[in-house]
Amino acid sequence: MTILCVRFQLPPAQEAALPGLLGLLEEFTPVVEALPPDGALADLRGAERYFGRSAVELASVIRVRALARFGVDCVIGAGPGPMLARVALGDARPGVTCAVPEDAVAEFLADKPVAALPGVGAATARTLSEYGLDTLGLVAAAPLSTLQRLIGAKAGRELREKASGVDRGRVVPNAVSRSLATERAFDLDELNPDLHRRALLSAAEELGARLRAVRKICRTLTLTVRYADRSSTTRSRTLKEPTAHSAALTRAAYGMYEALGLQRARVRALVLRAEGLAPADQASYQLTFDPVDEKVRRVEEVADRARAKFGPRAVMPGALGRRGGGSSSVNWPRAA
Repeated sequence: MTILCVRFQLPPAQEAALPGLLGLLEEFTPVVEALPPDGALADLRGAERYFGRSAVELASVIRVRALARFGVDCVIGAGPGPMLARVALGDARPGVTCAVPEDAVAEFLADKPVAALPGVGAATARTLSEYGLDTLGLVAAAPLSTLQRLIGAKAGRELREKASGVDRGRVVPNAVSRSLATERAFDLDELNPDLHRRALLSAAEELGARLRAVRKICRTLTLTVRYADRSSTTRSRTLKEPTAHSAALTRAAYGMYEALGLQRARVRALVLRAEGLAPADQASYQLTFDPVDEKVRRVEEVADRARAKFGPRAVMPGALGRRGGGSSSVNWPRAA
């Protein structure tokens, strides 16, 4: 085992502790990849040789230090590669590291549902299940031509490799500072999709305002939905053009939420994260000649000046996003 996938059990209001927790991992290896809002990958090949301990043994040390220094527990998966470590994380629990046996990778994956693989969404899993390919073992045994007909040539080839235990990924060191996040946590587990959407609207407006305040644009928007049972679902979308405009962020957030197809889901919190930040002077957008679009942009500028002068509550949540759907006459979830 050389790769760890760590998920820190951060309370909703403590996401700001993630950089410090990443620093803890960097005490063991410089090859750490942040997985916001609460996780990371760490390549321990050098650390195993330096400390004379296995990655699983080092995982125990990491867990103890996270508890001692930050009061944060964590769950950890270990594997020969990043993809396998992330799959192992699904079977891990606090205090026990789940490790993929290097000599039995195929057996470990065989009974796992297709959706256990990182990057396999609900639509792909549903398509495969309709043809009886609902476990990774069945996918690995299926003819490549069948998979390629169902989900495409490249996707079919990559899926078959991953289901067979071929992990070509690597840990790419990055910085959590290249992203901004905002969270809406519900006081009670929330079933109402309308309140989910209105929370997303509020979060997108806040995220847009923060991006504009630091003169940044984002290329990717990530939505994390946290459920009552402490599980979560994360989806990312690359925007058509880098932006800091709240209306565009709202549309992307709504699109990801609707694609999840949640029905009667008890949602505890929603997190929006803007990633791939770049200076705003690099921004460009397609001219639409739409007077409503231009009006929204001018309203944003006025609202930003109001926030700068009177504080973040100077503008009522939802006031800028009514074109994207939703009313502001609701009780907004508290922000973390």
